[in-house]
Amino acid sequence: MISLAVLDMAGTTVADDGLVERAFTEAIGAVGVSCTDDRFPAMLDHVRRTMGQSKIVVFRALLPETEAQQANRAFEAAYGRLVEAGHCSSVPGAEQAIKDLRAAGVKVALTTGFARPTQDAIIAALGWHDLADIALTPADAGRGRPFPDMVLTAVLRLGIDDVREVAVVGDTPSDVVSGLRAGASIAAGVLTGASTRAEFEAVRATHVLESVRDLPALLS
Repeated sequence: MISLAVLDMAGTTVADDGLVERAFTEAIGAVGVSCTDDRFPAMLDHVRRTMGQSKIVVFRALLPETEAQQANRAFEAAYGRLVEAGHCSSVPGAEQAIKDLRAAGVKVALTTGFARPTQDAIIAALGWHDLADIALTPADAGRGRPFPDMVLTAVLRLGIDDVREVAVVGDTPSDVVSGLRAGASIAAGVLTGASTRAEFEAVRATHVLESVRDLPALLS
């Protein structure tokens, strides 16, 4: 029996539509790396390969600490502006899926690699304040994906008795790995975001779903 569903946001429950890459391009420009810079293609490739992970960790892999902090602040600001400008929508069927899960007695945690202000902006833009039981960022848990911290924080805060009662769903291998490391019975990838079926199979996802909207049926 599944008592808790831990769901990623961008790419899983929230449509990305290239917003991460647009915000990254602006952020990296804030530290002097333009899209015509020789370093830019490799940096963008790294961002694509680390989708789902804590953004400050991603920038630290690319830049010295001071520049990483500056780029991270610029990224969060740029993403927030895109959200506030209306470039934010839910993945079709995601909101109803969350409502169906909660109606069936399954608690829901929304997780992200973004900072709290950006997560709050997305939730506000979608009118999701009361949609889930809890919303978590890496800062709430200690470490972001692929570490299990956010999943385990949700387990503790929501009073789940057994990690085997958890389903973790996301659009990146990092989401799946975090679920497996936490001991979740279901660590599923969805094909609405950044990754392919083969990439999910490579990290031993328990399931690969077309969309998070398919999760209620899987759990029923």
